[in-house]
Amino acid sequence: MKKVRGHKRIWRNIDRWKHSNMKLDMKNLVRYERDYAKVCVHPYGSISFTNSQVPEPRAETKQRILNGLIDIYQSWRTQLDGMNEPYYLKIWIFDPRLSRSQVLCAVRNSIDFYENTFSSPENDQRFNSCRLGIVKERLEKFDWQHRIDEDVVYDSETDANGEFENELDFLIVKRGNVWLGEAV
Repeated sequence: MKKVRGHKRIWRNIDRWKHSNMKLDMKNLVRYERDYAKVCVHPYGSISFTNSQVPEPRAETKQRILNGLIDIYQSWRTQLDGMNEPYYLKIWIFDPRLSRSQVLCAVRNSIDFYENTFSSPENDQRFNSCRLGIVKERLEKFDWQHRIDEDVVYDSETDANGEFENELDFLIVKRGNVWLGEAV
């Protein structure tokens, strides 16, 4: 794992990311029926060209990202309430891959797609906000649904000989949990 340095710079970038996503892009929403604000903060949202792994955000950085997601959600909710149209608006918190988290909004025909994006777990869990520190109180104001974070790996993406029967075969790999949050 690569050591993450420059936390003050990262925190400034989190603030910039949050402020640049506070206003929902209504043109994109109308045109594509969806919009999202992914965590795009270097080094967490970047592609590694050296094949090194960056650890997931921890402590203060994690708190700032979660606060940013909640602030974006609340801003978008205010804007969407003025549309007088049904919408899908949720925070997706990936655990343990927090850097993949996002706020997602969909309207019209795209609502059903996002309602069924993730698999439901066999054993449902309750969202544990206790381990999230000072953001706990803000997160408890949401209704959380537990889902499974999975990746689909195709035969062409692996070196595994013999595990796949043909080119169209794939494996579903569980990576963790996803928590879908909606304000109550």
